[in-house]
Amino acid sequence: MMFSTRSEYGVRVMIQLGRRHGSGPVSLAEVAESEELPLAYLEQLVSRLRKAELVTSKRGAHGGYELARAPERITMAQVVQALEGTLAPMQCLTGPVTHRVLCNHELDADESCATKLLWTRVQGGINRALEQTTLAELVAFAERGPRARHPQRPRTRGARKPAQALQV
Repeated sequence: MMFSTRSEYGVRVMIQLGRRHGSGPVSLAEVAESEELPLAYLEQLVSRLRKAELVTSKRGAHGGYELARAPERITMAQVVQALEGTLAPMQCLTGPVTHRVLCNHELDADESCATKLLWTRVQGGINRALEQTTLAELVAFAERGPRARHPQRPRTRGARKPAQALQV
């Protein structure tokens, strides 16, 4: 399953706002420049995030956007749903009101659609991953930088030692 650029860019905006949480409003132009993203598109995304009450805006010379609540209290499920709507890996999984798995398989009238189990599990896995990931986690990951993401592996027993320099 592929998420659209709405989700990708929207999550990047949220991470930038999360990194600056508590420092006052952030200009969307500043976010666009730092992430190298189109400002006009970000304006559309932030509008959706604002409607979902994930960000707030302030007008004026020192205006901009900021998180509506602490990064620890914002899940990626909330962000992606605000940007994309209900996520479903297959068209038959789109029960907009009930969020139940619907099947449009005509031959078995939803009684024994063989693929229903697979798509239900895929949808459940995606939803769990998004629900269990907070904005605070992504901000912390972003702030650790590339070195912390790829730490040196500890030596295992029996591993080759580096060659020693000859003493002259």
